Amino acid sequence: GLVFVHTESSRYSLPCSPIEMDVADPTYRWVQDGAAPKLFSVTKEGHLLFQRFQAGDSGKYSCTVSYMRHGIPVSQMFHYSILGYHVLGGLDTVLLFHSKLCKDEWTKRFLRGLQDKLRQLEMEQHCKLQLNATFCFPSLNNPWDEFIVQVQLEVSLFGPHWDEHCHSQDMETLTDCYRRTVQHNLGQVQLALTRFFKEHKSFPITGVDTSSINFTNEFVGFLKTKQCSGGYGQTKQLLRCLDCCIVCPPGTFSPPKNSQCSPCPIGTYSLTYGVEFCTPCKDGMITRVSGASSMTDCVKTERTKQVVSIAHRIPVLLLIILPVLLALNLIFILSSCYWFYQEYQVSSARASKMTGSTTRMETVTGFFRIPRQGPQAGRRASDTSDLDSRASQVGAEEPTHGAPSPAVTSNLGAVTDETIPVLTLEDRKDNF
Repeated sequence: GLVFVHTESSRYSLPCSPIEMDVADPTYRWVQDGAAPKLFSVTKEGHLLFQRFQAGDSGKYSCTVSYMRHGIPVSQMFHYSILGYHVLGGLDTVLLFHSKLCKDEWTKRFLRGLQDKLRQLEMEQHCKLQLNATFCFPSLNNPWDEFIVQVQLEVSLFGPHWDEHCHSQDMETLTDCYRRTVQHNLGQVQLALTRFFKEHKSFPITGVDTSSINFTNEFVGFLKTKQCSGGYGQTKQLLRCLDCCIVCPPGTFSPPKNSQCSPCPIGTYSLTYGVEFCTPCKDGMITRVSGASSMTDCVKTERTKQVVSIAHRIPVLLLIILPVLLALNLIFILSSCYWFYQEYQVSSARASKMTGSTTRMETVTGFFRIPRQGPQAGRRASDTSDLDSRASQVGAEEPTHGAPSPAVTSNLGAVTDETIPVLTLEDRKDNF
């Protein structure tokens, strides 16, 4: 059958046989399936004893009872699935301390001293006090010379002998007793912590160099919680207590204060009961499905092998590719510089050639006194024929040896009409 045992139970016994057996001189043997062989605490009557039951004690158990019947050895085996659980109830405490320093070394030393002072309170109240988170920040009143150290103290009500008043063998009655005990202890622990920090306002911490720093308590706040412990979830398997937290089986996990058991993600597994976080597979191995409960579920797929092979080759590929890339970049830079240099040389040659052509053109124009053609060149083109006829008439009437040839006269007359009077006057002077 299915058996539920509360976490941190002071003393729980499970009989080997679910029914009373009237046999002579029986012997009992308990084993836990899938676990390494170990010694169990077994009573004379064959009951399996659990002292301070833990989540890891959950699992499948078998009990074999052997005896003699009519001179013939007889044995019977009984199987149990034992699951840990706990009722809801807890306390979160926030503590604020003023200090002149905000250094990890001094803060850790202070927390160790505070934890030691709380040990006596744990034994008196049958609880567990765990310092979880610590923060340090400047004080608002004096941010330069004073700091506030915030400490989160988690209170678990399932300490040693917390259930010493619950002895019933009836499951429903026992669960009700656990609930009443938790509620009673919750109020008692809160009063005890309040009284403790009123009596201990200052916590002096002495350093190696004999200097001393005081951590002064200024605030204590309490918050009652109803969340599952790490490795437990509300699976509703215990019908008598649907809001109780049941231990997560192998292949699942539950972080602290999550209250749900979730399957281990692909690539992870969990071997035992009550796991807060799953274990990752090694050497790049993965699991084919989620919820793996054995290390053998981690396998190397073909894709994983390819990824691992490529990952191993990446350093070698980088050593080969990087020099090539650097060489290509260097060639590109040098070719770019050469190309720009060639373009600059060609541009300079073109500029100097155009400058020389312009200079020669200006010299010829100045020699022949030929002005640059303007926008009116088109309009004066019609006068060219008149100039040609006049020049031909003058040449025919007054031929001289110094007169220019008709070709020259025609060319000069075709350039502009402003040169006609000058050439005509010079020709006339030569004729006279």
